[in-house]
Amino acid sequence: MGERACTLTSGRFRRGTGTVGLLAAAVAALSLGALLVGPFPLGPFEAVGRLFDAALGRGEMGDAATTVLVSIRLPRIAGALLVGAALAAAGACYQTLFRNPLVSPDILGVSAGAGLGAVLGIFLSLPVAAIQFMGFAGGLGAVALVGFVAAAIRHGDRTLILVLAGVVVGALTGAATSLLKVLADPYDQLPAITFWLLGSLAGVKGEDIWPAAPVVLAGLVPLVLLRWRINVLSLGDEEARALGIEAARLRLAVVVCATLVTASVVAIAGVVGWVGLVIPHIARMLVGPGFGRLLPVAALLGAAYLLVVDTLARTISSVEVPLGILTAVVGAPFFLWLLARGRRAWA
Repeated sequence: MGERACTLTSGRFRRGTGTVGLLAAAVAALSLGALLVGPFPLGPFEAVGRLFDAALGRGEMGDAATTVLVSIRLPRIAGALLVGAALAAAGACYQTLFRNPLVSPDILGVSAGAGLGAVLGIFLSLPVAAIQFMGFAGGLGAVALVGFVAAAIRHGDRTLILVLAGVVVGALTGAATSLLKVLADPYDQLPAITFWLLGSLAGVKGEDIWPAAPVVLAGLVPLVLLRWRINVLSLGDEEARALGIEAARLRLAVVVCATLVTASVVAIAGVVGWVGLVIPHIARMLVGPGFGRLLPVAALLGAAYLLVVDTLARTISSVEVPLGILTAVVGAPFFLWLLARGRRAWA
């Protein structure tokens, strides 16, 4: 029996490792493809050569092709990879933590809070960096308020109270966002608010990626280190305590890390839905519910998915299509298909 368990574990590990390798190669190929397409098409050898020249300080940085690659497409591709990976990883964490397949990264109000912060920044006509900071602070503030409300209610199931508090805070921040949209200038501020709330990477630059990437990394590293404990937490609080794990502290750590990851990318890309809900399901279908395998596969799938969606957003029309529209068009039918297949063991 022990040999059989070891064989199954080894097989799952090899499957997870192979899937990660294939997905990493797919992400690299998609990134190269995204560099080539757009209103200014380029050949693969030309694009790679110009990138090497730019990295080595050779060539003319004022050249149109080099400018498009280095200043526009490369930051946008990096942003799509970062945002997709972060949202999918956070969604996998929340679904495992709450043992619910319908949970997404905005379950505790982080997206709604970030939206309110950014909309307030646009309403006050602040610079882009200040708007992004207010979005980040709004996301963290909303989750902090959810935690405060949940801590003040000392009876009932802690997980259920936390989720319900997230729903309430999300509704309140959504109402405040709607009020600001009503009060905003309909010719200047309202279009910017609407476009931001639908999600977009059109204005992402290198200086936006560098501050967000360390925050995402700081949130993901503890999740990787705690992956085996998070697996146990998915069994329930009683089982976790029986195995010597302090469930409340671990849950708090996971919520903090996932919130940091989500708030940091929502602040630069706006509210991008469906990625954190659908992608973890696909990852679970590929490698199973083991969190050690699920987290990297979900992150790579999310990066690849959002890169494809963003490439479509900037190429299918002469007008930029918001990411939230495309992710909903793709994600909603797929989720209905998942429901039609019937419930499977997922955690």
